[in-house]
Amino acid sequence: MQYTSFNDYCRARFGCKVYKLSLDAGFTCPNRDGTLATGGCTFCAGGSGGRFCAGGSDIKAQLAAAKELVKAKGAHEYIAYFQAYSGTYAPVSRLEALYRSAAESEDIVALAIATRPDCLSREVLALLERLNRQKPVIVELGLQTANEQTAHAFHRCYPNSTYLAAVKALKGAGIHTVTHLIFGLPGESEADMLASVEFACAAGTDGVKFHMLNILEGSALAEIFRREPFELMSREAYASLVAKAVALLPPGVVVHRLTGDGDKRLLIAPEWVKDKKKTLNLIHKEIEKV
Repeated sequence: MQYTSFNDYCRARFGCKVYKLSLDAGFTCPNRDGTLATGGCTFCAGGSGGRFCAGGSDIKAQLAAAKELVKAKGAHEYIAYFQAYSGTYAPVSRLEALYRSAAESEDIVALAIATRPDCLSREVLALLERLNRQKPVIVELGLQTANEQTAHAFHRCYPNSTYLAAVKALKGAGIHTVTHLIFGLPGESEADMLASVEFACAAGTDGVKFHMLNILEGSALAEIFRREPFELMSREAYASLVAKAVALLPPGVVVHRLTGDGDKRLLIAPEWVKDKKKTLNLIHKEIEKV
């Protein structure tokens, strides 16, 4: 079975392999700062991937440090990726300064911004649309599941209707929209997880990122897991499920990620996610069977 990978997308759009440079702009989240809640989603240990960022307060310095990390790979063109926390959750004036600082270098071919669907005000959307006319903008939305009961259980703190409105608005602005989905959330069946894939595709997402649920030290879920351990998906079950999910994708929907690798310093379970290469190899074998 053929599918469009992120590398395929980049080569088609930019004419070469492109490397993402992860940035931490010091954002927070309405689910953590008291606007909606203070604990965040139960699976979140804070930062939502900020461990991959070069660190530091200056965006240009972060970009320079991140470029050094991939220089040996022969990298020449990059995507500036605002990865940590909710990347649109700040005053528009601050966002514009940060985004423009990241985008002004010629070797930065696009901006990628990870955020929540409820952090896209009209003003923010207008800014993203303006920027997208100058350089491509990719926005990643953390849906995780379309099962409202599951979402309530892990304190996502927004309804599916908010996600649907965000996808519609972003697509209306011509912005490539990516949806994050987590497989293995407590209480979800395989049918639930595949239904989330179908929901995101029906909404019009341009891309997807698949993740296995990681139990991370410092998250509320870690404490729940210690008190009442629940069964996590095996590598084999995850690979099989991802292959089925990829088979559901309409033509042209980009697979930005088949699996993630949790922070090894914080990972409690499952142990198998530490070997990302082995997991990817198994997923590709499963995809070939479909």
